Amino acid sequence: MKYGRQSNKIMTDDSLMEIVRHGNSSYPFHYYYENLAEFDFNCIEWHWHVEVEFVLVEKGTVRCEIGEKQFSLLEGDGLFVNSRVLHRFYSEGEAVVPNFVCHPVFIAPQDSLIFDRYVLPVLSSALDCQTFEENISWQSEVLTLMRETVRIQESDSGKELLTSSLLQKIWYLMYENLETDLAGRRMDTSVSSQARVQLMMQYIHQNLASGISLRDIADQALVSKSTALNLFRRYLHTTPVDYLNSCRLKEAARLLTSTEKNIKTISKETGFNHEDYFCRKFKQHYKVTPTEYRKDSLKKISRQDNHVKSCTATSG
Repeated sequence: MKYGRQSNKIMTDDSLMEIVRHGNSSYPFHYYYENLAEFDFNCIEWHWHVEVEFVLVEKGTVRCEIGEKQFSLLEGDGLFVNSRVLHRFYSEGEAVVPNFVCHPVFIAPQDSLIFDRYVLPVLSSALDCQTFEENISWQSEVLTLMRETVRIQESDSGKELLTSSLLQKIWYLMYENLETDLAGRRMDTSVSSQARVQLMMQYIHQNLASGISLRDIADQALVSKSTALNLFRRYLHTTPVDYLNSCRLKEAARLLTSTEKNIKTISKETGFNHEDYFCRKFKQHYKVTPTEYRKDSLKKISRQDNHVKSCTATSG
């Protein structure tokens, strides 16, 4: 089976909201069959979307960072990510993750009794995500329904109607069994805190080449340096400066494989004032020098191109 996205990146705007539309207004649902090994650095980077998301782990282990939580999903596990929640997935190697994303109105029309009574309480609750495991009865039932949802995406007969029916069953099971008090709205402080983190992340992504400081980052959210540190540790499990350096190194790795720019130029364009310091941090992060990384990546691309050519010749 072919893997699902047109790109090996999640495309986001400056607020880290995913800009790709999942489905359309007449059918706000989209299915993806993905392998994290196909993404840059085996990672679907930080993003959020108004749609809710359901993920199955068909193969491998997936490390998840969602809201304030960090955990791993094993083969056979499943996951629900609520609307507007920051999340990130990565793996050590191959991890095949069929997943589907849908707008909440796919469950029920927004002006309906069903939406008000059953959908809105989940969306507005403190729930950021929910895992599903086989050893819990209702979660096992959800996993069965999720696998059936994945299975019928390969069919042309009644797929849309069956998908809608299955999603409503999944939603009902979640509504009935979630431990979170769905009657309670998300804490305003939590929403405000995530918004501040997003503002600081946005500033970092826009200024990778600049000499920005912790004070600069904190100022974007109108918070103290200590509050900025606490928010990053709470939501991203790192510090602002470490996150900045990680983003710089990932951009440097991208430039190494997608351009012919020399190491000194890439170092400067990614905010490292000294080439030696850049090379040292790069090797510390990726376990190889920038030059070795570029050579290894080009060899990998060449092998992939030869494989595609071989497959094309064989099918021809």
